[in-house]
Amino acid sequence: MATENNTTEEQVISAPNFVRNIVAEDVKNNKNGGKVVTRFPPEPNGYLHIGHAKSICLNFGLPAESANGKCHLRFDDTNPEKEDVEYSRAIEEDVKWLGFDWAEDLYHASDYFDQLYQYAVALIKKGKAYVCHLSPDEAREYRGTLKEPGKNSPYRDRSIEENMQLFESMKNGELAEGECVLRAKIDMSSPNINMRDPIIYRIRKVHHHRTGDDWCIYPMYDFTHCLSDSIEGITHSVCTLEFEDHRPLYDWVLDELETPCHPQQIEFARLNLDYTIMSKRKLLELVENGYVNGWDDPRMPTISGMRRRGFTPESIRTFCERIGVTKKDSVIETGVLENCIREDLDKKAPRVMAVLDPIKVVIENYPDGQEEMLTAKNHPNDETLGTREIPFCKEIYIERGDFAEEPPKKFFRMKPGGEVRLRYAYIVKCESVVHDEQGNVIEIRCSYDQETRGGKTPDGRKIKGTIHWVSAKHAVDAEVRLYDRLFNVPNPDAGEGDYKGNLNPESLEIRVNCKVEPSLAQIDAEQRYQFERIGYFCHDAKDSDEGVLVFNRVATLRDSWAKLSR
Repeated sequence: MATENNTTEEQVISAPNFVRNIVAEDVKNNKNGGKVVTRFPPEPNGYLHIGHAKSICLNFGLPAESANGKCHLRFDDTNPEKEDVEYSRAIEEDVKWLGFDWAEDLYHASDYFDQLYQYAVALIKKGKAYVCHLSPDEAREYRGTLKEPGKNSPYRDRSIEENMQLFESMKNGELAEGECVLRAKIDMSSPNINMRDPIIYRIRKVHHHRTGDDWCIYPMYDFTHCLSDSIEGITHSVCTLEFEDHRPLYDWVLDELETPCHPQQIEFARLNLDYTIMSKRKLLELVENGYVNGWDDPRMPTISGMRRRGFTPESIRTFCERIGVTKKDSVIETGVLENCIREDLDKKAPRVMAVLDPIKVVIENYPDGQEEMLTAKNHPNDETLGTREIPFCKEIYIERGDFAEEPPKKFFRMKPGGEVRLRYAYIVKCESVVHDEQGNVIEIRCSYDQETRGGKTPDGRKIKGTIHWVSAKHAVDAEVRLYDRLFNVPNPDAGEGDYKGNLNPESLEIRVNCKVEPSLAQIDAEQRYQFERIGYFCHDAKDSDEGVLVFNRVATLRDSWAKLSR
């Protein structure tokens, strides 16, 4: 079923959850005229991360299950000091890459600055808002604690006329930053601190990337969000659990202003992932201080970083569906996310051969100057991906780790006097090795059995080991980046130390002088492969050039961290 936002049924979160049940019941009872209108409201002060992906999938997925549903993309751009057009563009790109489309429904909180100002004036005229000159320290003292009620501000009982005049002066730039704020007049003794006369406007003489210098006062999130929802006709305002205590304020603003549309706020547990952090402030700190190479560093939990690493939108949507939507906070294992990309790429990633730590093998009885083309399947289970031709000649490269001069027991790869199968090629036998002056093996000499082309054994002998290789003459040079988890502990924020002390020093290993088969010489951006026997890799179009291809490891073939965590 397609919606106005062009979200396909494949992209919908289909697993039952309490939010989905609420929305389905509302549609069944024809609440809101059977409409489902949600919104995804990011602040453009950083790049989106995997936690936002859960919210994106939920907010765009819910209306996709209704014949009369859509989801808005709305930027919460009320904090101009930290916002940037770069972030807005990146957010739009990430949402589209995940497979969702807001169609014509792209909005900004700044679209409503005039209306929000008039709403604030309306509260003042009702005696429900006042201008307060308490300093930040005084305001904290007056606010009270979780156990003690707050105290009324000495400015709380100003007249409506005085508040109107002062608020107008704030708007006209006649007062200094921090000199005063506009507060809602609710209840300083409320057990919910959010209801103790919260700030709804503050003075910020900062250039806004959309409205320029038109405004020097900006509304606070709790005031802006509910009214933006109402203006847009949102039916279900779905947000994360930390906003549950803000819901009474959400409802109070809409009730006091008697808005014609009063959306229903529903909270769900945010996504917490081990071995990473989800704070945009801390992610920005990593970027600005050079701990990572930008927001799209493949180690980052950002959507752009995961895309560059090689994750697919399908795998992220599957992950969001798999972890579910609940009311209870929990921490999801990163292995669950990695298994989703393994499952996806196992089904569709073409197989190729690459050697990351090459050592040369000379097949002594193979005719000098002879070359032949061997046929290999691009996927063992998908015939539609076809086959490819792989060149073979006298000299090849294999992985250094696939040879042992003094092999341990049950070592079935290449060893002196032993036979091993070259994938798609022949059975070879190690006859001798060449050492350098330090005694290191620098070359392996083998013989091949020309009757075993394609790895077959006409005489029925059993060969236990099969290894991959590339032709030395035809191999393409590549740089391979082996990415691992950014942090080396499950909860980097735990404990008394700085979270940066838990950064994993082995989160990136760069291998140069790698050799890949020639079929990879011309590839598309973001093309993903399984390097046979090694892992899943993605072409890094950003850093590749005509001289050297760059590949990023998406995931290993198996979860190597699972054993460590037991």
